[in-house]
Amino acid sequence: MQIGDLSRQAGVNIETIRYYERIGVLPKPARQSNGRRTYSTVDTERLGFIRHARDLGFDLPSVRVLLALQEQPEASCEDASRIAQGQLEEVERRIARLLSLRDELARMVGECHQGRVSECRVIEALSVS
Repeated sequence: MQIGDLSRQAGVNIETIRYYERIGVLPKPARQSNGRRTYSTVDTERLGFIRHARDLGFDLPSVRVLLALQEQPEASCEDASRIAQGQLEEVERRIARLLSLRDELARMVGECHQGRVSECRVIEALSVS
């Protein structure tokens, strides 16, 4: 299959696929005689793995490690578990931050009486550093 087909099947932008090839997360594809890239179902599966990991917020160094671990099915999954635990902790920190932001925004909106800007609680709250 060609890069456009891979892009559609995996739900990943063509430029992202090329980027993953450049940084070595996705192997360089075979080339046809006309220079076009040719991909296999293995590439589709690997790209799907990468996309899913990225959707879960894993950074590219972690994705590299997870891909390497995937190549060793008999190895311990301790490293994979440690990486996932770290990502879970990061997600929980972000959720806590977002909840705090939500509370502050709700307070600002709740205190705004929709009068004049000179009396606007939203503008006042944003002006405080």
